[in-house]
Amino acid sequence: MYFCILKICIMGLKDILVISGHSGLFKYISQGRNCVIVEGLGDQKRTTIPTTAKISMLEEIAVFTQNDDISLREVFKKIQTKENGGAAISHKLPDAELKNYFLEVLPEYDQNRVYLSDIRKVLMWYNLLHELGFTDFEAPEEEKKEGEIGEIGETGETGKTGETGAVVETDEDAGAVDVH
Repeated sequence: MYFCILKICIMGLKDILVISGHSGLFKYISQGRNCVIVEGLGDQKRTTIPTTAKISMLEEIAVFTQNDDISLREVFKKIQTKENGGAAISHKLPDAELKNYFLEVLPEYDQNRVYLSDIRKVLMWYNLLHELGFTDFEAPEEEKKEGEIGEIGETGETGKTGETGAVVETDEDAGAVDVH
């Protein structure tokens, strides 16, 4: 088990995958003919996922707030701070307890767009990472440098480059964003 914990610590959030329709977190192993080979972080079982499945990196997931979206990395850091480095509450607790807990952790989250299922996933993912020994939610050095003012683009305006915490899916027609 120590070796597994060591592998998780070396990985970053960008190396951890979430697959729609599958519970838990996964690590990318290889590309197959019409599939992706992944390994479950909890059970360490390898499985094939069709390339048509919705696969997201934890690094890309964000949570809606009243102002801007906040990256999952920042939410995990807030949970870690609240729990003094310990595990969060169980994702299986009653709805009211989960909502109250999430309000304590992230008071500015958008209660109309962040559903209870999203809160359950965030807590389940945090507890799984904590159980496996992944406790470093700081951005890697190359990501910290991103977000600095970049060069002048095609429009002639100076803008931010490489902003992290982008939301995974956007339904442009409806203007809605899906957090999973």
